[in-house]
Amino acid sequence: MRRFSVVAPAGVLALAIGLAAYSLSSPARSLPDPAVDIPLATTAGSRTAVLAGGCFWGVEGVFEHVRGVTGVVSGYSGGTAETARYEQVSSGRTGHAEAVRIAYDPAQISYGQLLKVFFAVAHDPTQRNRQGPDTGPQYRSAIFYADAEQKRVAEAYIAQLQKARAFPRPIVTELVPLEAFHAAEAYHQDYVVRNPAQPYIVVNDLPKIDALKRQLPALYTGK
Repeated sequence: MRRFSVVAPAGVLALAIGLAAYSLSSPARSLPDPAVDIPLATTAGSRTAVLAGGCFWGVEGVFEHVRGVTGVVSGYSGGTAETARYEQVSSGRTGHAEAVRIAYDPAQISYGQLLKVFFAVAHDPTQRNRQGPDTGPQYRSAIFYADAEQKRVAEAYIAQLQKARAFPRPIVTELVPLEAFHAAEAYHQDYVVRNPAQPYIVVNDLPKIDALKRQLPALYTGK
């Protein structure tokens, strides 16, 4: 479990050192652009993507800084509406993954470019049923595709990255149809923005946003 609230000063350093061992094991990577993608739209609009890559705090925090993204919501996908509650999802027995719903303007950024951010800096797609210090199927890597176009782009990009040996281990990201997305509780929304000094955020999530800024500056917005 990742959650903690108040930590004694001496414990903060020890906790940060321990968590750093996880974050350093999965550094951000420079990845190629998707060879198969959906062309940019000729007029502004709104589309959505649903992605899961471990704790939704950090994934949400990354995509809130991506140019062309108009909104990000943390939530749950993969299970039923009745079990879409944090306490139940945390059991690892609901079928849900912690996920984010990304609203974006397809005239500014493509679905393939969102996937590039997802694989390059938002999480480590080679970790099965975990991300860093967080373990359990609720932290699995998954792409919940909304239609055939999204499925086609995601399948092609995963195959492209595997063929290029972009990662030292096989990609284990699940590719599954989106059945529903359930927004998480209010206290999970904009968590990185509201809690930038929390040790978990400092060690695990702020480095991802920094990596986005450094590695993908054309996609980074400092909002």
